[in-house]
Amino acid sequence: MSTSHEKEHKQASATDAEDIDEFGYKPSLVRSLGSFHTFAAGISYISILTGTFQLFYLGLGTGGPSYWWSWPLVFVGQLMVALCFCELAARFPVAGSIYNWSKRLSNHGVSWLAGWTMLTASIVSIAAVALALQATLPEIWSGFQFIPEDTTNAEALNGVILAAALIVFTTVINAFGTKLMAQINSTGVFIELIAAVLLIILLAINIVRGPQVVLSNGGIDTSGRPLGYAGAFLVAMFASLYVMYGFDTASSLAEESHDPRRNAPKAILRALFFSFLLGGLILLFAIMSAPDLADPTFSQLGGLQALVLAVLGPFGGTIILVAVAVAVVVCALAVHAAAIRLAFAMSRDNNLPAGTKLCTISPRFGTPVVSSVTIGVIAIVLLLVTFSPQIYTVVTSIAIIMIYTAYLLVTVPMLFQRLRGTWQPRPDGFSLGRWGLPVNILAIIWGGLMTVNLAWPRNEIYNASEPFHWYLQWGGALLPGIILGAGFAYYWFVQQHKTGVVAEHARVDTPTDKPVQEA
Repeated sequence: MSTSHEKEHKQASATDAEDIDEFGYKPSLVRSLGSFHTFAAGISYISILTGTFQLFYLGLGTGGPSYWWSWPLVFVGQLMVALCFCELAARFPVAGSIYNWSKRLSNHGVSWLAGWTMLTASIVSIAAVALALQATLPEIWSGFQFIPEDTTNAEALNGVILAAALIVFTTVINAFGTKLMAQINSTGVFIELIAAVLLIILLAINIVRGPQVVLSNGGIDTSGRPLGYAGAFLVAMFASLYVMYGFDTASSLAEESHDPRRNAPKAILRALFFSFLLGGLILLFAIMSAPDLADPTFSQLGGLQALVLAVLGPFGGTIILVAVAVAVVVCALAVHAAAIRLAFAMSRDNNLPAGTKLCTISPRFGTPVVSSVTIGVIAIVLLLVTFSPQIYTVVTSIAIIMIYTAYLLVTVPMLFQRLRGTWQPRPDGFSLGRWGLPVNILAIIWGGLMTVNLAWPRNEIYNASEPFHWYLQWGGALLPGIILGAGFAYYWFVQQHKTGVVAEHARVDTPTDKPVQEA
């Protein structure tokens, strides 16, 4: 029995080595993660409790109770993208999934742009997720409000303090080892899943109205809005669009996972399905159990926190809010971990400034410590620059736009390969078969429409309060364009001439790029 098991383990290890050998790399990261670890990474990035509690107010305030329908709609659209990613995860299970996938589907320029887009968006997302603590911790205990409430911008400043502390924590944990990160993340996800189920049950017990409430717009005034309620619903969709992404993280840890060809596709789909099911029920029962849906506190920042406290009372509500705080922590941990793997993947090809330093693996911890610390520092600097609530909303929205754009930089080249007949999923791995082409087309249509929806210059998202500036209103189109344009210009004129697998990570007979010697 043990001999057979050892033989299977050796065969799996050989296959795992072949996965990165194809890219011209030699194994550098430690494979210590199991199937639950990869599932936990994907679901903690999506983070049911973080997303629903952070953005419920936006959906309810702009679309009324019927905004709930955006949740299943976004799920179906993102499922098309996830199914494409499952084929890619089985075919190319390597670190920095988005970057390396697009490299195999297209060319180095497209892959660099995909990696740059996803990396910058991920770093911004770390800051955005960490700021979610401000909506939860002071509700649990007033002592977490360090800045006196009568101080100008008290909530924003206090949010920066809490978020900076969390980012320091995620930086240290990610630097000290993948296994420690995975253990904390998995424990946090277990707590989050239990809390989500408990919250669903408690809200269901306190229901005061029927499910038909989601057929009502709650009296939202759409008289002056283009497209009427449809326009309001498209804005309310942001509350769901901001949540259901990041499932590709399950594959980004592939080089540190056992048997990633089989585990990564399963983890991607499980993370998305569980998030849809639990998140959808939380939102539905929250709407059905709210004492008064017209209460303005439910349509303001921290709305779901206020609703849960109103329904469950101080004791029950506080228990749930503690779980939400845990969810925010593990979400930030997962986003940071994904950003590190992406930075490592790009720098391993010497495709980032100081690439030979960023991809260095600590012999003690087995992780790219420099990448972890660098990303943490940049995220904290972003906090200090964007602590203004108005600017923060713009920057956060832009991060999501760029993530959807990065996904398109994978699904569009994948479609071209399908049309040319050059895309070949692994015969022993996940495959969509004849459904591959229609699913891929739907993924692109969905991604394109939602990118336009997210970038559309709406006052309530990009210019919600004074002072009103035209560049803020158009920020969703201008800033991603500037970031993408400036980034690609840098690559075209500077970085592409330095591209090549860093000697520390290069296979002896690297077939694609000439190894780069360390500086």
